[in-house]
Amino acid sequence: METFFFYSGLYLSLIMFLSLYRAIFGPTVLDRLIGVNAIGSKTTVLLLLVGLIYGRVQMFVDIALAYALLNFIAVLAASRYFQKKKGLYEKNTRTDFQVRQIRRRI
Repeated sequence: METFFFYSGLYLSLIMFLSLYRAIFGPTVLDRLIGVNAIGSKTTVLLLLVGLIYGRVQMFVDIALAYALLNFIAVLAASRYFQKKKGLYEKNTRTDFQVRQIRRRI
């Protein structure tokens, strides 16, 4: 059973590289935030798998919960910061109000 957990953790680590790619090369800030959040979520699951491998699930559950909470708060704070700064979306996108005004003119 330990080999199953080991290979599951290895597979999860490989999938984390896809999120890392999105976090580094994302075209917008929002894509980067989602990539970082996905890495944090997968890390939480990886911590639980490590706890299962070592047989100390109780200790690793506490660590995983603390890490998940910190990840959640950090992503919320970063998204709130970029929302106030108007940097979440591309600068060329128009609001719904502007699109409706353009459609009325046509």
